[in-house]
Amino acid sequence: MKFHFPQILTLFLAPFIYSNASSQSLTALKTEYLENPIGLDNAKPRFTWQMNDASLGAKQTAYRILVDVDSAALMQEKASCWNSGWNKSDINLVIFSGKPLKPFTKYFWRIDVTNGRKKTFSKIASFEMGMMNMANWQGAWISDNENIKLKPAPYFRYTFNAAKKIKSARTYIAAGGLYELSINGKKIGNHRMDPMYTRFDRRTLYVTYDVTTAIQQGKNGIGVLLGNGWYNHQSTAVWYFDRAPWRNRPTFCLDVRITYEDGTTETIKSGKDWKTALSPIVFNSIYTAEHYDARMEKPGWNTASFDDKDWKAVMYRSAPSRNIVAQALHPIRNVEEIATKSLKKINDTTYLFDLGRNISGVSKITLNGPAGTIIRLKHGERLYTNGRLDISNIDAHYRPTDNTDPFQTDILILSGKGERSFMPHFNYKGFQYVEVTTSVPLELKKEDLVGYFMHSDVPQSGNIKASEPIINKIYYATNNSYLSNLFGYPTDCPQREKNGWTGDAQIAIETGLYGFDGITIYEKWLADHRDEQQPNGVLPSIIPTDGWGYEWGNGPDWTSTIAIIPWNIYLFYGDKKLLSDCYENIRKYVNHIDETYPTGLTSWGLGDWIPVKSKSPVELTSTCYYYADVVILAKAAKILGKTADSERYTKLANKIKLAFNAKYLDKTRGIYGSGIQTDMSVPLYWKIVPEESVQLVAENLAKRVEADGYHLDVGLLGTKAILNALSENGYSNSAYKVAAQKTYPSWGWWMENGATTLYENWPIDAKSDISMNHIMFGEIGAWLYKSPGGIKPDENQPGFKHVILDPHIVEGLNSFEASHIGPYGKITSAWQRTSKGIQYDITIPPNSTGTINLGMVSQMDIFVNGKLTQSGKINLAAGKYLIEHKVK
Repeated sequence: MKFHFPQILTLFLAPFIYSNASSQSLTALKTEYLENPIGLDNAKPRFTWQMNDASLGAKQTAYRILVDVDSAALMQEKASCWNSGWNKSDINLVIFSGKPLKPFTKYFWRIDVTNGRKKTFSKIASFEMGMMNMANWQGAWISDNENIKLKPAPYFRYTFNAAKKIKSARTYIAAGGLYELSINGKKIGNHRMDPMYTRFDRRTLYVTYDVTTAIQQGKNGIGVLLGNGWYNHQSTAVWYFDRAPWRNRPTFCLDVRITYEDGTTETIKSGKDWKTALSPIVFNSIYTAEHYDARMEKPGWNTASFDDKDWKAVMYRSAPSRNIVAQALHPIRNVEEIATKSLKKINDTTYLFDLGRNISGVSKITLNGPAGTIIRLKHGERLYTNGRLDISNIDAHYRPTDNTDPFQTDILILSGKGERSFMPHFNYKGFQYVEVTTSVPLELKKEDLVGYFMHSDVPQSGNIKASEPIINKIYYATNNSYLSNLFGYPTDCPQREKNGWTGDAQIAIETGLYGFDGITIYEKWLADHRDEQQPNGVLPSIIPTDGWGYEWGNGPDWTSTIAIIPWNIYLFYGDKKLLSDCYENIRKYVNHIDETYPTGLTSWGLGDWIPVKSKSPVELTSTCYYYADVVILAKAAKILGKTADSERYTKLANKIKLAFNAKYLDKTRGIYGSGIQTDMSVPLYWKIVPEESVQLVAENLAKRVEADGYHLDVGLLGTKAILNALSENGYSNSAYKVAAQKTYPSWGWWMENGATTLYENWPIDAKSDISMNHIMFGEIGAWLYKSPGGIKPDENQPGFKHVILDPHIVEGLNSFEASHIGPYGKITSAWQRTSKGIQYDITIPPNSTGTINLGMVSQMDIFVNGKLTQSGKINLAAGKYLIEHKVK
């Protein structure tokens, strides 16, 4: 059955809305997009919430926010810090504007709303301020007195006496490098790899922990273990991180602020009275692996009773930067434990563990053996034909100076003191297989090794379910690759590079935002952009960077992240802050291109990276991205009230558009360039095509795709555009044939060959660029939401305040379901074919509206919740809807 959706009139759904309000509540109360966060620095934090109200037409007509340091006061509707008063508004994003917030202070807040008939009051939420100002730190930056080339990681310890009964305690810790914090012998928190990677000499992050229950009245011991991370990069690779301008022996600064029951406070701080010794971690590299000698363990080193008479004095160090700020984002964690799927014994000293799927993270092995036994755990993504591990696809850019630091190979030396478990502290890898080699024969079982899928622990916000299994596999693999490349910043791959390639990230931004609540990660990463931007506006191709990437790989096709990501955050969250924070950076970037390429055409960029076979001109693709940046800048200027800039950059966008089409569009034939897929789809996707030419260009793109057998002939930039350019212009069936293709080259071809992640190159047997866990071809994840799912934000009412629903009923699917949790709640767009036509199940969250375009077909009627309607374009208030497209 094939449906054509012509232009139709709007129908308001007033007859279908009933006023009986069901039970209401307020949920998802967040401060700075985090639930009950501690350690914030933003003096004007943002509050968000959602209505939980299943009634049709549920809407907030007014709100009030109350903030106080006493939660009990809020219950009595008292608010000494801020009472916003009742505001007639349906917004659910409000910036604090009460009395100045104080450092180290916990605040409680509640949100009250009314729907015009009934008031609803939320439960109490909280947020807590951190340092807020560099001057509030009391601790000193300390390190051990060792050379940056020394390999063992250092321990630090300190004992103190808490003389009185403790009410609350917080630890604030910043580091150059990575750390693990422990108190009285126990690790604090479940984060991994703190603090997040930044340009250390321009911005350093600190993390806050609630340690109230960890500290006891009386004597206490604090332990800090420091790792190198990106700060002291000892491994050598083509990006020269070993020569980073900030490189030094790891260092940290720590304050433990204790509030006693009697109201007094005490700060335990890092300083010269701490002691240090080398740990059993004899080598650690964020890039390669970790080596651990269990014979060097110091049991109880982080407890108060440990005898540290042989430990050394620490030394003072200068702070890595003059800008120490709060890490207010979702942390990296061991998110999922993955059992070994199969174990193969190769010989008496070699075993191959297979997790059954490709992940980013670490392995943990549990075993027993004689003292001095050496265990090597080699991690990789594929096997040689003889069944041994093959890492030749991921070590291409490694430049080792000797054989002491094998790639992705943890080395463990046993102590002989019984069964022990080992898991790296300061490293992660990309792998499916672990080849374990022992220096003496040991009998290992499948249960002895598990994997941990590590990534920034962002909440899931979307889901896709299709009747075609290959689509579900592609979506699963796309999400695995997206998460595998989210470590406080988006990366290209978790094994070979771990670099923040801008091009990969701009391609995957919508996929990420549909599927996950990632705003905290992107706000941090765009701060990295602002740190890295040169005064003339130029950005490097990898962010953060040690200086590599300003001369190669950048250009508007890659570093348009400075505009594209803030714009998408605005679309998905309705939040202007990132656009505002980055506005001058976008403007400097655009101005640099305008000054360097005054014709409006730019050849600056990498172009359509790793294409199947046909390569588009760099000028064609880069100019489209340049145009997109200028359009975003003009829109941002209007949103932010910068009228003169809006007019200026609108004129510049028109200049670029005219110059581009004059050179590349054959208007008579409706062909761009040589007519290959990228040439045709990129201009359509970025909407640089003259309106009168759109349909002809789209028709020719569809013909080209058909001539290519509904197979891809694109690289990275074309992958972003191809499916959308087809679907948005009347050829969704063609797009679906490409998306669901199972033969080479296609996403499905990877799945048919066992992929659980997305690859870096279309041919599985390519000789280069063959990482098996890349996100750069991941736009298909977003397309599934936009085309068969039909869920799109409305830039005129962003943050899904108004939901555009345009589901495409494509040939080859019997049913499809997409859901996305936006700022107002869960949006659902599900359809299935029935004997009578098509049935749609739609959910518009409370306090939001939607419009669905189904089109009128002469042989079919449309029913909304059982009532016949005379229009196919239907405005929906909040609620659940059963919409049926029935044959008459």
